[in-house]
Amino acid sequence: MRGPAGPEVRWARLQRWLEPRYFTTRALHNLPQKLLAIVISVALWLVATAERRANVEQGYDVPVTVRDTTGGRGTRATSALNPATVRVTLSGRPERLRQLNAKNIEATVDVTGVPEGSFTRPVKISAPTGTSVTRQDPDKVQGFVDTQLTRTLPVTLGVATPPESSLPRYTVSPAEASVSGPGRVVGIVSKVVTSPWVIPAGTERELPLIALDAQGRPVQGLMMQPSTVTVRRLDTGEVPVKSLPITLNPPPAGLKITSSSMQPSSVRLVAAPELLSRLREVAGTVTYRPGTYTAPVTLRLPAGAQALEEVTVRLTVVAVSPPAAPPGTPQAPPVRETPTVPESPPARPTTP
Repeated sequence: MRGPAGPEVRWARLQRWLEPRYFTTRALHNLPQKLLAIVISVALWLVATAERRANVEQGYDVPVTVRDTTGGRGTRATSALNPATVRVTLSGRPERLRQLNAKNIEATVDVTGVPEGSFTRPVKISAPTGTSVTRQDPDKVQGFVDTQLTRTLPVTLGVATPPESSLPRYTVSPAEASVSGPGRVVGIVSKVVTSPWVIPAGTERELPLIALDAQGRPVQGLMMQPSTVTVRRLDTGEVPVKSLPITLNPPPAGLKITSSSMQPSSVRLVAAPELLSRLREVAGTVTYRPGTYTAPVTLRLPAGAQALEEVTVRLTVVAVSPPAAPPGTPQAPPVRETPTVPESPPARPTTP
């Protein structure tokens, strides 16, 4: 049994391989067999990795579709799906993946038989032909199963603010819309409004509807029927209108205003253009009393002018003492009351 070679032996072997004649002899020894082995190795590697080298991966954000075939008398709906999309990674040939988008992939969560309330269910991915799913994130989604409700609400006009010199008139057709969806979502809908838009005089436009809650925030996850309405502007031109600030009469002596809020802060007047050009403000009269209250404002308008809004003011009025007289001011002498002497009753006639 040979022991490990010493430094002298290893150095001698290295010098031997460095000799050109010895290296050439060893390299050409069994050369055909060596070349054949290299070719076979490369071919096996190409065959083993052909599919992996031909396929690539690509990710898609796929919306989750809910499937519910639960029988029964009532109709069910799903809300608060979290997350609403899943990240799906497909593997396939590059030319095939370039033909696909998120609409070609199905991500389904089945809630058949799930009782009403919150749920957590797995998501099933159906890959298109010629591809395979390598990853999905997440594997499960959460949501809420509820009874589906339908409500009919009037349509509120939501056009953009018109110019001050116009007095537009609109019609909305149809005047009502139905919102359908899960009961817990339909229940928070406060009103249905049209999308704000500037509509020129004498024209009409089809506007989408938006469901809002009590705070004015859009409510998602609902079906609207119809989804759009036709808004027609009836007026054909501009009218002489001008917006003017309002000045109130001062409070009487002994009362002081601590806060006031007028709604609206200005009033629109319709009048002849010559009259409107001379007006700078509108005088308003209100009755003052101590306390916090909302009072109507009586506008003092010039002849030929008409206000388009009713004005109110929110007041907080307190009673104050009259200022004390400065020292040295002569004071009026007090008034003395003179006692009234009752008249004597008339003398009764004496009977003779």
